[in-house]
Amino acid sequence: MLDKRIKIVLTGWFLLSGMLASGQFADNFEDGDFTSNPVWTGNAADWMVNADKQLQSNNTTPNSSFVLSTINTRATSAQWDFWVRFNFNPSGANYTDFYLTASQSNITLANTTGYFVRLGDTPDEISLYRKDANGSSVKIIDGTDGLLNTSSSTLRIRVTRNAANLWTLSRDAGTVATGVFVPEGSTTDATFTTSAFSGIWVRQSTSSFFQKHFFDDIVVKEFVPDITPPALVSATATSPTILEVLFNEPISATSASNPANYVANNGIGNPATAVQDNSNPLLIRLTFANPFPNGVNCQLSVSGIQDLAGNTLNNAGFPFSWYTPQRYDIVMNELMVDPTPQVGLPNANYIELINTSAFAINLQGFRLGRNAGLSGPLPAYFISPGQIVIVCTGSQVPALSPYGTTLAVTSFPTLPNAGDLVWLQDPSGKIMHAVEYNISWYQNAVKAEGGWSLEMVDAKNPCAGSSNWRASIQPTGGTPGRVNSIAATNRDQTAPQPVSAFAPDANTIQLTFNEPLDSTGSVITEGYSVSNGIGSPVAVSLNAPLFTMATLRFNNALLAGTIYTVTATGPRDCAGNLIGSINTARTGLAQVPDSLDLIVNEILFNPKPQGVDYLEVYNRSNKILNAGSIYFTNRSSTTGNLGTLYPLSTTNRLLFPGSFLVVTDNPDIIKQQFTIKNPDAITLAPTMPSFPDDKGTVVLLGQTGGITDELNYDRRWHFALVDNEEGISLERIDYGKPTQTADNWTSAAANAGFGTPGYQNSQYRADITAPSGSITLNPALFSPDNDGFEDFCLIEFRMNEPGYVANVTIYDAGGRPVRVLQRNTTIAASGSFRWDGLNDKQQRVATGSYIVLFEAFNLQGKKQAFKKGVTVARKF
Repeated sequence: MLDKRIKIVLTGWFLLSGMLASGQFADNFEDGDFTSNPVWTGNAADWMVNADKQLQSNNTTPNSSFVLSTINTRATSAQWDFWVRFNFNPSGANYTDFYLTASQSNITLANTTGYFVRLGDTPDEISLYRKDANGSSVKIIDGTDGLLNTSSSTLRIRVTRNAANLWTLSRDAGTVATGVFVPEGSTTDATFTTSAFSGIWVRQSTSSFFQKHFFDDIVVKEFVPDITPPALVSATATSPTILEVLFNEPISATSASNPANYVANNGIGNPATAVQDNSNPLLIRLTFANPFPNGVNCQLSVSGIQDLAGNTLNNAGFPFSWYTPQRYDIVMNELMVDPTPQVGLPNANYIELINTSAFAINLQGFRLGRNAGLSGPLPAYFISPGQIVIVCTGSQVPALSPYGTTLAVTSFPTLPNAGDLVWLQDPSGKIMHAVEYNISWYQNAVKAEGGWSLEMVDAKNPCAGSSNWRASIQPTGGTPGRVNSIAATNRDQTAPQPVSAFAPDANTIQLTFNEPLDSTGSVITEGYSVSNGIGSPVAVSLNAPLFTMATLRFNNALLAGTIYTVTATGPRDCAGNLIGSINTARTGLAQVPDSLDLIVNEILFNPKPQGVDYLEVYNRSNKILNAGSIYFTNRSSTTGNLGTLYPLSTTNRLLFPGSFLVVTDNPDIIKQQFTIKNPDAITLAPTMPSFPDDKGTVVLLGQTGGITDELNYDRRWHFALVDNEEGISLERIDYGKPTQTADNWTSAAANAGFGTPGYQNSQYRADITAPSGSITLNPALFSPDNDGFEDFCLIEFRMNEPGYVANVTIYDAGGRPVRVLQRNTTIAASGSFRWDGLNDKQQRVATGSYIVLFEAFNLQGKKQAFKKGVTVARKF
């Protein structure tokens, strides 16, 4: 049925005109009845006009038939249109005849003559019949069988009869009018050329069909011949050899299927076949023997194409192109992984795609994936260059459609709030783009709690990872279907770097980089080599979907216990940057750890209120160990049972002799709160065991289940003069002493920032052969005039053991204190303090000689004191 807004506009025209031309009439039942304007006759109880202003059947008698008719005198050069809906599946006992012309009002009489459209009957078709005076009905247009074989049908029917008595039966199927009528057939018949009535005759059997016939928008008018040639609407390449051509009206089968009527330039020529679509006569599918050149704009020329009225289209053209999408032509541009609590957008997860290429790309068959599985395929949709589309689950389409073009997929991937790997692949399985996001990408603690999307800064830099993503700044929480709120130029001009190398077997090395590599130029074997006689690989491949790992295979085998260096000279990142001078990584065959090969070296179990726990381990052996095969956990203080085991690394990661590894569930916070000398030593543990603030247990286990180290820590092991232990790590003093010795643990030094994650402990045991500590002033003469040369004095110290507290005071030549530099400061075994030539009032001291007094003591009663002279000079 027509949109009611359209109907209301038309109503006045219907009523005012009464179809002014002779023999014409129209009724859309907007007046709420069928008894006037025009007058329909029949058993009034069998019909009603419903609340939607449609004529509806109202007969509730089984095995009955009933009619309704109205005056119509137009029989030739005529056009009949009507809308019908059946909320049932027709059958041989349940069908309807719509009389276009009839010789008398009672269309059920045997001697009534005319023409009618039959909808339903046994073939479930729409056909045109002639009713003869002898009572016989003759089918003159046989429609498509099975068309109405459905529980509900909505149709617009159009019948035309021109001056030459050529009849054409067409239908426009669907709940929404398309304006395109598909022909059911044509025939010439001039048996009856007059009419007195039009009418509707319904047959029904059981109650299953009661009140389920609906009619509307009935129009009988003069037929106006079509004298306009058809027009080209589009030409779309759906494969390298298939072009779908769409016209604005149905095309004659003869002209549509003639390959000579079509020709494409650029050496493509005529199609081998031209096939009219069975369900859409406006669509012609051309198949060419010569493939379309990839990424080249082409032109289709059309001539000799006729519509059903015989009008001919000549010398028409339409551009087209075929493009095979390459990696990163379609990228994920925005992720809504946690829509609650809502800020302003619907409570719906979505992934936004953008076309970064210069060509339209058909998304049909593309899928979203994560390790848990793939989504269903995307529907056919050509996304234009620069266009954005929203992808979501089907139930969320109504909520997200107002924001832009929205496409639904089945099994839309569940996007964990904390982070995951998600990718987009084309129909062949080729990875188009992959993103391994995590909660730190929001760069905003409040927005990370939900309601805000993650947006990409520069869609032309899709491989940059966290440096190219952050939380939306749009007040509604995101920009689905629109340009990102943080969109800006963010080009990648940094060379890729190797971050680790792992050998899963003696002939294979997996080299991991800090960003995705170019998947073509980075697979050359000449671009890699390995030390100690291994040489260049015989094969190189990049691991999907991130392409951050190159798998190298060698003829020469690695030897156990040997450390190798992998050198990469050929790889480029996906932005084309060639690897630079930082191009090596160590590797070797991992071995199984024995007891105390890997030890607990430092632990932060009582972090600051906004901080997190961390655990540092140290490889004190001569073996190469794999952190991905070593686990850590806690132990129940009541049952003594081990807790859940967690790997030290979620990926294979080698720990070389003398190396450190720090595990935490938020590396970014650790990097913010402590001095980090080796960022690569900090790794993410998605889940950490519970480490209580007072005392607890840490257990390390190898891949065979054997315990390599166990620590039962206690807060009382902290340095006794520490007032507040929050944010202060507990450090191991000596790798060689037993783990469970309380004297082997103490607080990290204040001058080291109360923690040394990833490098040697501040309280690491110094050389015990040193008879005492020492201090050095560097330089002993300095000029604090801010000229960039010797502007301050470094007071460097070295103690013979850890656990000291220091006081540092500067005296003038008369023995008067001018600056208290440190007071009761816990210090590392070695380190330095800086004097900038200012006194306690932050004023410059006078030139001359001064004494540095460095006093140190520990809780065992040991005291050390050192005096050194220093001179302050000025330039004149």
